[in-house]
Amino acid sequence: MASNDAHNLVEPGINLNAPTCPNREQRAHGINVWYGQASQLLVEAREGKLQARDRDFQQTSGCALNFYLAVRLNTIRDAAVIYHAPVGCSASSLGYRELYRHVPVSLGRPENYDLHWITTNIQENDVVYGAGNKLRYAIREAERRYSPKAIFILTSCTSGVIGEDIEGAVNELQPYISAKIVPVHCEGVRSRLVQTGYDAFWHGVLKYLVKKPEKKQTDLINVASMLSYTWQDRLEIKRILGKVGLRPNFVPEFAAVDQFEQLSEAAVTAPLCPTYTDYLSKGLEQEYGVPYFLYPSPMGIRNTDEWLRKIGEFTGKESEVEKVIEEEHKIWQPKIDAIREQFLRLKGNGEKLTVLGSLGQGRLLAQLPFFEEIGLSSPAAMSQDFDNLILDEVEHLIGTVGDFKILVNTFQAAEQAHVTRDLDPDIALTCPFQGCSFKREKGLTRIHSLRADAHPRSTQSGYAGAVACASFLLQSWTSKSFQKTMLAKTADSYKDWWYQQPNPLHYLKREV
Repeated sequence: MASNDAHNLVEPGINLNAPTCPNREQRAHGINVWYGQASQLLVEAREGKLQARDRDFQQTSGCALNFYLAVRLNTIRDAAVIYHAPVGCSASSLGYRELYRHVPVSLGRPENYDLHWITTNIQENDVVYGAGNKLRYAIREAERRYSPKAIFILTSCTSGVIGEDIEGAVNELQPYISAKIVPVHCEGVRSRLVQTGYDAFWHGVLKYLVKKPEKKQTDLINVASMLSYTWQDRLEIKRILGKVGLRPNFVPEFAAVDQFEQLSEAAVTAPLCPTYTDYLSKGLEQEYGVPYFLYPSPMGIRNTDEWLRKIGEFTGKESEVEKVIEEEHKIWQPKIDAIREQFLRLKGNGEKLTVLGSLGQGRLLAQLPFFEEIGLSSPAAMSQDFDNLILDEVEHLIGTVGDFKILVNTFQAAEQAHVTRDLDPDIALTCPFQGCSFKREKGLTRIHSLRADAHPRSTQSGYAGAVACASFLLQSWTSKSFQKTMLAKTADSYKDWWYQQPNPLHYLKREV
């Protein structure tokens, strides 16, 4: 756990007797509005001065139900998902069957993969009179249609506001339903931070699905990944763990229900995304004694080395890990060194190209050291959120790469464009779902690939991912036809007056 001083509450244990988890603001003093030096952010966090702030105007926001959570639960192979919500809340599920089918079966995607989901279609009358009967009907219908092993009930703003008794319906029907019913309290109005949706899901998994271990599987490693990791990342993690004689238990994407049941039997819980893994990891240790670590993530050669060494400590495979590291370095380190040399030659005079990236807290901690590793520097980083779970790690990061500016915001494209124009990095990274909110004469490319991109160039994790990601960044600088076309063919997204503002948080609501 990140250290806390007298001004901050110590994080409480996980209470599985409660219907759900606390939100991230309560549990970890989370925020999603801030701009300034990372060192100052760290000071304010340790002194307990960070607080949620409102904007007078914002372009968009994240949803604890939809953006990160629903599109992942839909992929659980032998489960069904019920959206206890207006029909629009299930919209993100419509394209994901087709999206995932871009992953070839030959690469390991389940052949008989389909999405099983139902919406209760809450309407105006239901808000007045309640929608409990609709939920009961949907549970029975999910059982009849799909014969699932688990039924996940995803709550919404509407069901939360009207105070729907989800647990009452579950307790009433569970004796007559063969599937395990798992309520997930992910109402968007619960929290400004979409990461609360992660925690709510893992709370439901820990409370309803995970079983007491029948035996410890000393070669099993729990690996919970972030939204933006691709199928190629799974293959790379499986490859390098396999060389050490270990098996990854990937959750939640494409997992079967018994994989959740066996989470308690693993040797260790290891992160691809520490923010996403945090609640699960702590719950498994508290309830079943499964050890965990949260950092580092396996992005870049050095971080992958340390990630493997941590796993080796918990599995008694230190010597095997060192042998694999030595073997992998012979293959991949020369390629990284060559890319680094190319980057260092591009600007000349001993100067490094600058890059602006990150996305969530996991990338904030992993990307900046990786950029340094390949000969780039980062004047700033963007993060959707920030909380007290990573204070020690941010302090270590500043000591490693130096101080940097940080913009904490959830998909506010105008603020991101402002920072990009102001800092004018050589390479700017943007989320593929966000598109280009700004034009660039310099390098511009994606932070990560689409999840169903099965090409090896989409890899980010492990040794192959370090080289693939570094190569892609290099390509963004050396091949600029896309940037030139964007510059010539499209109007700027924002007026000049916006870029002239001294602070990207121009619309921050002022305290009275």
